[in-house]
Amino acid sequence: MRAGLGFLLLWPVAVAAQDFIEVVGALSDEDFYRLVACAAPPGAPCAKPFLHWPTERPISVAIVQVDDAYLGGKQKRAFAAVERAVQYINRVDSGITLRVGTPEDADIKIYLIDTDGSAPISGTGVKGVDGATVGGARVIVWSRADTHVISRAQVIFSTRLNIRQYESAMIEEVTQALGLLTDIRTPVYEGVSVFSQDSNAAKDLGPQDIMALRRHYPKEE
Repeated sequence: MRAGLGFLLLWPVAVAAQDFIEVVGALSDEDFYRLVACAAPPGAPCAKPFLHWPTERPISVAIVQVDDAYLGGKQKRAFAAVERAVQYINRVDSGITLRVGTPEDADIKIYLIDTDGSAPISGTGVKGVDGATVGGARVIVWSRADTHVISRAQVIFSTRLNIRQYESAMIEEVTQALGLLTDIRTPVYEGVSVFSQDSNAAKDLGPQDIMALRRHYPKEE
C-alpha cells in the first residue's frame, strides 16, 4: 500500500464455532442469548464478538461438494435437510431471511466430506476445509475485523455423522453460521435446543433458540 492513501485494508477473519460452554440447569433468556451469541458464561463477559450477516438481501445456502461416500440415500437426506433447515429458520420470522441457493451463489457453503475425523482433511483445495479436523459437523464463518459483519460461511459434514442426525445437525450448523456459534452443555437442553452439545435429538428450533435468533436479527419496525 502506498503511503498517504488514507485507508486501511481489512481482511475477513475466520472464526470457528467454539465447542460449548457447560452450565447447570436452565438459563434465563439473557444468559442463553449471550452464551450462544458471544460465548459468555452466565454472568461473565463475552469471549467473542457478536457477528451478524447483512440483512438487506436473503442469505443463500447450498451444498457445494458431495464426496462419493454420501452418494445415494445420504446425499438425498442431506439436500432435504437443507430445505427443511431453511424453511424452519425462515418460519421464525426474524430480521434475516434464508434461501436455498446454488453452489455458485451460496453465502453458506456446505461440504459433505469423506472424512471420519481421525485426521485433518486434505486434498480438497478449499480454504477452511483443508486442515480442519471434523468429527461430526463444523461451521466456520468469515467476518470483517472492524464491523464484525459476516461475509461467508462454511459447514463441513463428516462421515461419522449418522444419517438419522442430518436434520438436527443441519439446522444447528446453519443457525450457527448466522453468528450464533456456541453450544450449551447441560441435560436440560437435550432434545429441546439445537445448541445442545450432547444431543442431536432436536430437529427444530426450541423456544429459546427462536428467542436468540429474533434477538440477534430483530425485525425493523
